[in-house]
Amino acid sequence: MTVHTANTVTDARERRRFELEVTGTKAFIDYHRAGNVVTLTYAYVPRDLRGRGIGAALVAGALELVRQRAEKIIPQCAYVSAYIARHPHDQELLADHADVR
Repeated sequence: MTVHTANTVTDARERRRFELEVTGTKAFIDYHRAGNVVTLTYAYVPRDLRGRGIGAALVAGALELVRQRAEKIIPQCAYVSAYIARHPHDQELLADHADVR
């Protein structure tokens, strides 16, 4: 099963992470927020969900939430960085030095 629905990603602000629930299990991206800049620090997909497009759907959904809020990101997570490198249209979300306070 491949997941393509980015709108299923939610922002669990109290846990400071974006979450995607699949069959009762959650994949997530931890973050820190400072103003309008979200630093994505760690992505996790449970072992039994890997290789099914869950990680890509999670990142796509998280980036869509960031885009809707007119925020910027700093990708400290290697998986998120690799995803953005493969999707040039998402590079507009990268924070520059003027965005970081």
